[in-house]
Amino acid sequence: MRNKEAGARHHRLIYLLSVAQRRLQRWMAAQPSSEVTPAQAGLLFILGKQDGVLMGEAGAALDLGPAGISGLVDRTTAAKLIERRADREDGRAWRVWLTPKGRTALAQAKASAAEVNAALTEGFTAAEIDIVARWLTSIQDKFPREPNE
Repeated sequence: MRNKEAGARHHRLIYLLSVAQRRLQRWMAAQPSSEVTPAQAGLLFILGKQDGVLMGEAGAALDLGPAGISGLVDRTTAAKLIERRADREDGRAWRVWLTPKGRTALAQAKASAAEVNAALTEGFTAAEIDIVARWLTSIQDKFPREPNE
């Protein structure tokens, strides 16, 4: 359903969303307690739910294409947070697993994410946050990834 109401205000949503994303990522990357990048934290969160996922599955969950997930896995492996192992059933496929250092970083990332989420939701009711979350999620349906990404 489109908001075609004549009195609908112009909110500059594209601009506001873009600026919010950049500022949040810059702020998170500048935190002294941050041992991992936001992208690495995302990968750790996925592995915290299901260790040993296929790289392609992790990439899909993070909305990354093959080159993006490959680079992220390379950087996260170099940081000794994860390890990459060949799939037992398909030698062409790779799975990624948390290391002990990665488990520690995951716990720290979860605590940091809880603090950031608390700051992001401060001053808003649960119902308002539900609407924001629904709107942000709807963007993924309205603008799906290209199949070749």
